[in-house]
Amino acid sequence: VLKLFKLLHRTRQEVFKNDTKALEAARQKINEEFRNNRDETSEEKINELLKIASDVEVILRTSVIQVVHTDSDKIVLIPRKDLLQDNTPYLDKPTKK
Repeated sequence: VLKLFKLLHRTRQEVFKNDTKALEAARQKINEEFRNNRDETSEEKINELLKIASDVEVILRTSVIQVVHTDSDKIVLIPRKDLLQDNTPYLDKPTKK
């Protein structure tokens, strides 16, 4: 449980880097959820909560992109290396292998 708690906080720091409002909101939410379930004793319920927390960490790490408003009608995306993937170019007439 502690390992997953620490992992969520490390992911939060990486995903919301330089965004103090988002960092604080995520910190409060993570701490609140773990605090609310601190007294849980059912092994089945604990495993379910750990699965949810693990899924949240994956979603944060793989799906969240920071954006910065540079003008009233423009934004700049700040992707992390985790999100950048090789893309296969589109071919009108694919060749058979």
